[in-house]
Amino acid sequence: MRDFPSCFGESGVQIADASSSSSSSAGKGAAQNLVTCLYQTHFSGRPCVISLTWSKSLMGQGLSVGVDDLSSGHCLCKADIKPWLFSKKKGSRSLDVEDGKVEIFWDLSGARFGAGPEPVEGFYVAVVFDLELALLLGDMKKDAYRKTGASQSTLNAAAFVARREHIYGKKIYSAKAQFCDNGQFHDIAIECDTVGFKDPCLEIRVDKKPVMQVKRLAWKFRGNQAILVDGLPVEVFWDVHSWLFGSTASNAVFMFQTRQAPEKSLPWSYSQNFRESQLQGLGFSLILHAWKVE
Repeated sequence: MRDFPSCFGESGVQIADASSSSSSSAGKGAAQNLVTCLYQTHFSGRPCVISLTWSKSLMGQGLSVGVDDLSSGHCLCKADIKPWLFSKKKGSRSLDVEDGKVEIFWDLSGARFGAGPEPVEGFYVAVVFDLELALLLGDMKKDAYRKTGASQSTLNAAAFVARREHIYGKKIYSAKAQFCDNGQFHDIAIECDTVGFKDPCLEIRVDKKPVMQVKRLAWKFRGNQAILVDGLPVEVFWDVHSWLFGSTASNAVFMFQTRQAPEKSLPWSYSQNFRESQLQGLGFSLILHAWKVE
């Protein structure tokens, strides 16, 4: 799979190549605290994707916001927000685009964070295009409406279409996922022990129930298989080549992609990019980079 939309820049991921993309310990350290989310919406009637990359470092929390034209893949604008450099962790940024103006508003001054780089409450992030609210995240919605000057009636229904994050373990790698809007959160466990095994096996569990097992992994280090979650077809792609044949700093890559209907085929290959999959009406994608902790 080629890069996410162009606004991702160096943060883009290639499914087939990502497992070998960061071989140094410095690269691994930088990757540990990044979560990227994609939201599909419309600017003046044209489909766009808004990307939010949350980061965490010794300096504090950071946020990068990008807007892509979905039909062309062209990056309309990008803004890096590093609140810890300012006296207050809130503000706004105005960016001119081809046919209007994009405004980004944020307030992280009272945000509370969990173990990861994303805030869990006490914040808002809003993206406005010519007074139309294209995206609103967080629980401080009243403050966001007041600050942006946009009315609730202008809010477009932005769809959460993809998430990429990094997970860690020695044998078991865990994550949480919500495969549809307002759906149930599920516990995902990926188990694979490649140390001392002549023929390692890969197993994936959802809510502690085995849903997929790949034997003879040395021959099947890349592949895909369909599973069902909440009655919804989910295609699982895996690439564990670097776990088996790469350096200790390498990571395996897993992608969980929903389909909109059981009868819809999944026209996905590792050479097709994210934008093409969304234009073909596919659902949510979760990409996990699984790092081995020595």
